[in-house]
Amino acid sequence: MLSVFDIFKIGIGPSSSHTVGPMRIGVRFLTEAKEAGALENAARVRIDLHGSLALTGVGHGTDKASILGLMGFAPDETDPDAADAAIAAVKKNKRLKLAGGPEIAFDPAHDIDFRGDIIPTIHPNEMRLALQDAEGSEIFEQTYYSVGGGFIAGAKQLTAPAPGDMIKDPHASPYTFGSASNLLSLCKTENLSIDEVILRNEDAIRPRAQTTEGLDRIWAAMRDCVARGLMTRGVLPGGLVVRRRAPALYAKLQDAPLANEREQLFDWLNVYAMAVNEENAAGGRVVTAPTNGAAGIIPSVIKHYCEDGGERQADQIRRFLVTAAGVGMLYKQRASISGAEMGCQGEVGVACSMAAAGLASVWGGTPEQIEHAAEIGMEHNLGLTCDPVGGLVQIPCIERNAIGAVKAVNAARLALRASESHKVSLDQVIETMRQTGLDMSRKYKETSEGGLAVNVVEC
Repeated sequence: MLSVFDIFKIGIGPSSSHTVGPMRIGVRFLTEAKEAGALENAARVRIDLHGSLALTGVGHGTDKASILGLMGFAPDETDPDAADAAIAAVKKNKRLKLAGGPEIAFDPAHDIDFRGDIIPTIHPNEMRLALQDAEGSEIFEQTYYSVGGGFIAGAKQLTAPAPGDMIKDPHASPYTFGSASNLLSLCKTENLSIDEVILRNEDAIRPRAQTTEGLDRIWAAMRDCVARGLMTRGVLPGGLVVRRRAPALYAKLQDAPLANEREQLFDWLNVYAMAVNEENAAGGRVVTAPTNGAAGIIPSVIKHYCEDGGERQADQIRRFLVTAAGVGMLYKQRASISGAEMGCQGEVGVACSMAAAGLASVWGGTPEQIEHAAEIGMEHNLGLTCDPVGGLVQIPCIERNAIGAVKAVNAARLALRASESHKVSLDQVIETMRQTGLDMSRKYKETSEGGLAVNVVEC
């Protein structure tokens, strides 16, 4: 079983798989090198990025993230300004202080190799790191994979999983489930809500009070990200000259406080989601929900429906997050939340499904209605491609989050107003997403080799 805090992780933009993951990989690599006794003799480090990490790596900041990880920066503790300053110093001085090890000569232009021509067979986001000694002999190397949402794995983990389940639960969770049908059965037999099932599993990891504090910290990071995005103007980095739109739209909404709520509903959802994803595109501090590329959907829906007059509705927000995380666990266990594996259906589609479930829970839905909301949220995102223009998490990613937030609300409304049992289960739609992702051409899966990524440039 996964934890709520596996699904929701604080990090920096613009990508959980291309930024957060490589940062964590760098830290893990040096830890393993030190344990092997190789770190102290290191005189050079090589970073080879393969597949999607190479093809969209520059636009997604993978080179910078790799350096930060080797310097010991942790995604959830990194200040974006401090990270930028550290990268600038490395580029200027051509020196890199390895975390827990020596300072070495390092030139990003020569020591980071983007090998988009190498198509990994295990997972599209492949990263190989190697240490060399002063004579140029390789003394330690490892290959890792950034598998979406900030999750990482070594080659051995993915090629030789333990029998039964690759991700083992060390906490003896009282309510284990591997499918939505399992989860619904637990709710029925134990007379529990979905969020309470998840919370009791969290209780096996830490005291409930600590879980509550963690949930509040996650929401505070989301809320702060919305606030920064609503106030920060200017042009996003990367060369597409995409101007931030959320501040201007927010100003217009504030100037019309008495407008019809039905007319403004989409506007509020749009502005909150875009605020988050414009922050993400600028390398700001965001929360994987379940990924950075889809980070705006859940905060947008919570902000609009779970806050009243600016006052936090703490219990509703916690219930939303826990329920949404429970649905996210199902996608992670049964399919993938990696855009490089599934296309954007694995990012925005999953976030839409999670948000629909969270909102249905807050609105008093039964476990069956919540499952239905999650199913609707994904059913109408099946086949969604990941085709970022210029390899940047801007077009169509920012607007796609706004659309995803609106879809999530509608999915929750449809589920709670359904008069009959639904024909398609969440398990079936997750399996359909998985099969669709496997069948999808790789050029539509975070490579910038197809879709808008080529047609916008050509036009």
